[in-house]
Amino acid sequence: MMLHETWQNNNLKTVRVKHTDAQKYKVNDMLTEGKTYTVVNETEEYIFVKDNSGKVGGYYKTYFEDVTG
Repeated sequence: MMLHETWQNNNLKTVRVKHTDAQKYKVNDMLTEGKTYTVVNETEEYIFVKDNSGKVGGYYKTYFEDVTG
């Protein structure tokens, strides 16, 4: 089993997409601006969420803001 497959049921926190303006990659197909996602893993630079494809994807933290409450 791949490591990222064990992340499926993690629930570290909830984040909201604040923008999908990517300079290098097209992310607006996988993330919806304003939608909230559950974080399944996090590194210093990336947040891993189950995206619109239904699979876990890693994205720069700059796309997200924490949802408190």
